[in-house]
Amino acid sequence: MTLILDGVSVRQRGETWLDDIRLELSNGMTTLVGPMTAGKTTLMRVAAGLLPPDSGRVVVDGKDVTAISVRKRSVAFVYQQFINYPSLTVYENIASPLRLDPAFHREGIDRRVHEVAELMGIDGLLGRRPAELSGGQQQRTAIARALARPVDVLLLDEPLANLDFKLREQLRADLKTMFTGSRGVVVYATADPNEALTFAAPTVVLGEGRIQHMGDVADMYAHPPTLAVAATLSDPPLNLLPGVVRDGRIECLGTSFPAPRAHASGHNVMLAVRPHQVTIGRNGAGALELPAEIRLAEVTGSATFLHLLLQGSRHLVAHLPGTQLFTPGESTVAYVDPAHLFVFDESGGRLLATSAAEVDLHG
Repeated sequence: MTLILDGVSVRQRGETWLDDIRLELSNGMTTLVGPMTAGKTTLMRVAAGLLPPDSGRVVVDGKDVTAISVRKRSVAFVYQQFINYPSLTVYENIASPLRLDPAFHREGIDRRVHEVAELMGIDGLLGRRPAELSGGQQQRTAIARALARPVDVLLLDEPLANLDFKLREQLRADLKTMFTGSRGVVVYATADPNEALTFAAPTVVLGEGRIQHMGDVADMYAHPPTLAVAATLSDPPLNLLPGVVRDGRIECLGTSFPAPRAHASGHNVMLAVRPHQVTIGRNGAGALELPAEIRLAEVTGSATFLHLLLQGSRHLVAHLPGTQLFTPGESTVAYVDPAHLFVFDESGGRLLATSAAEVDLHG
């Protein structure tokens, strides 16, 4: 089974929501990750047949379905905001798509309803109506209904976002197992990079209505090809610092380190470092020293987020393990190993260095 979006563009109210999307997905799970307003929901609505594209076409298993009504497609859609039939019990909500499928007889419907209800942890709620359920239970009912009938294309638009942390973690593992080897195309959209990394499925990074990159999510995280991809896959957000290449070194806020070879002096660059790679206390020879003022320490219990003010009114966040106490207004020094810096050119479109393997730190 394949799903192809061939040159799909969508324009609404004078704005481009999707711009020439060219994407081919095969059976099994694909993760679609991007921030809010990236175009994830719009892309999935086009794929489902709920929104006609202004240009381009949608092809499922070799058949152009662009002009075919969603009612005549083999597709299921789960939204972030749960949608259930309020007058039907949980059992009937889950059974409703099965009753429209002649392949399912009464015994088969009953068996399938109980299977997916057990998977979603709502098998004890089958006699209740949506108004008698919590928000999380209603969302699980909506997911169960979408999973009940095998379809060619299953679209899940941040379906776990409204669930509590423990249930979300459990269902991630269950869904990953369920979709491994699926004969249909499963597209799972999320704004959470940690969720994309957990699924470890082929991943499409979407931003501003365009495909930024597609590939192995772990590789994109370790070696992001662009600043946009690095930012999308970083949570907490990246620290960004300005730099300039001079005489074979990159200078940044009063400190410097060897530049990648063959980059001429005078080029401005953008340095990016993830908060967990910033330390308070030297973390090895050659670490960059960044004098700073402590502005705020956020303690979560398992970690401390230390907000720092650098020279030039630049901000830096350090993600430190455990509970650590700091006094706002005090001076400190932040340390960053150059091997953990990502270096991008002015446009952010080309990665200049990703690790110590590409920079001679002792040259």
